[in-house]
Amino acid sequence: MAPDHYLVPARDAEATIEVKGSRFLGWVRRVDSEDEARAYVAVARREFFDARHHCSAFVIGPDGSLQRSNDDGEPSGTAGAPMLEVLVRREVRDVVAVVTRWFGGTLLGAGGLVRAYSETTAAALDAAGVLRRERRVVVTVEVAHAEAGKVENELRARGAEVVGVEYEADAVRLRVAAWPDAVVSLREQVAALTRGAGEIVAGDSVWMP
Repeated sequence: MAPDHYLVPARDAEATIEVKGSRFLGWVRRVDSEDEARAYVAVARREFFDARHHCSAFVIGPDGSLQRSNDDGEPSGTAGAPMLEVLVRREVRDVVAVVTRWFGGTLLGAGGLVRAYSETTAAALDAAGVLRRERRVVVTVEVAHAEAGKVENELRARGAEVVGVEYEADAVRLRVAAWPDAVVSLREQVAALTRGAGEIVAGDSVWMP
């Protein structure tokens, strides 16, 4: 079943930790595609060219179906995979995490690397916060000019989210973002407010904060 909501980063954020002289700088960014995620990794490589590693992980899609990670030269499974695990465990989607490491001269071992990359990613996520996105159906409500103000005010008063109003020569069209299971109720409300004269057409699903 397709999800009706999911979490995304609320803002771009960074976090830094140091472990035995090595410095780890973590980025978290909101992305909409794999290309966009990889572009942020490329930015890290250009901006911090003096660092040895730029490890990454990203999760894309409302259901988190696209997941990738990269150790970028660290021992296999010690960087990208634990970063990805943090993103998946936090249930954050449409997100890329990049952790840049400057080697401090002391080997951290596999366990130390896993902890460092996990903690840096988690700290960056904490700094970013999360925003809930919800699936809505955009419904067009068509009413006469004389009734448009009353209908719009009543719908807003009942909690409907009116996202657009178009004034045409023959009618006024209100665009309402409704919960999928509330379309029938909205249809009944419009019918009652317009004595059956108002028309309502359910359109595409959209994701809204």
